Amino acid sequence: MKKQIVGAALVDSLERPAKLLAARRTAPPEFAGMWEFPGGKVEPGETPQQALHRELAEELGVRAELGIELECPTSAGWPLNASAAMRVWLARVTEGTPEPLEDHDLLQWVELDGAGILALDWIPADLPIVHALVAFAAK
Repeated sequence: MKKQIVGAALVDSLERPAKLLAARRTAPPEFAGMWEFPGGKVEPGETPQQALHRELAEELGVRAELGIELECPTSAGWPLNASAAMRVWLARVTEGTPEPLEDHDLLQWVELDGAGILALDWIPADLPIVHALVAFAAK
């Protein structure tokens, strides 16, 4: 069974997202300086949504309202590697100001118009999710 990872597409609006909060990784070395969706592993006894709330509090110091889950190409989620898949939810900050507390050194709001968001150096496994998010926002 694949390791379940959860991620948040932190957007300015759950109904009509125009901006995404991207997070720049500090580790591991092969991903340091690359951009990703904040999130992490689902721990035993947690639902994916509980894990995502915990990860957002730990990594960014925020509480968020979760919206829809981005449609995934597999039942396990978006393939990250041979042993892990990620499910991604739209989320909107409801409490706190996002800060790079853990695993990140920079946060940046980017337009979901395609050009701004695609100019960032995304972790390769996250890039298909970025494209899906851009397509969703364009609807």
